[in-house]
Amino acid sequence: MPIFQEWLNSFGDSTAKTVTISNTASTDHMSFDAVGIPSFQFIQDALEYNTRTHHSNMDNYDHLVPEDLIQASTLAASFIFSAAQRDEKLPRKALPKAKPSTGTN
Repeated sequence: MPIFQEWLNSFGDSTAKTVTISNTASTDHMSFDAVGIPSFQFIQDALEYNTRTHHSNMDNYDHLVPEDLIQASTLAASFIFSAAQRDEKLPRKALPKAKPSTGTN
C-alpha cells in the first residue's frame, strides 16, 4: 500500500487519490491474487456502471468519457513503468495453503 500511495501521490493534484487493500469488487485480477501473484485494480467512478448501459448493447464507445480514459491510461502506464523499474519485486501475499490430495484424478 505505501508503494502505491507514493506512486499515486506523484501525480500531485490528480483526482485519483484512493489506495485501499479492501476488495472493491470481483474483477479480472482476483484469480491472480488468489494464487499469490501481485495484482490490483484501479477504482473507477461508478458513472453509468449500474445503469442499463453496463454490459448491454448500449455499452459502446458513445458512452466513453475521453478525459477519464486519458487519466486511467496515464495512471496505469505509470504504475506499470514504476513496477518494472523497481530494484525489488513487489511484496507478495502468502500463498494459499494447498488442498490435500484425494488420490483420484
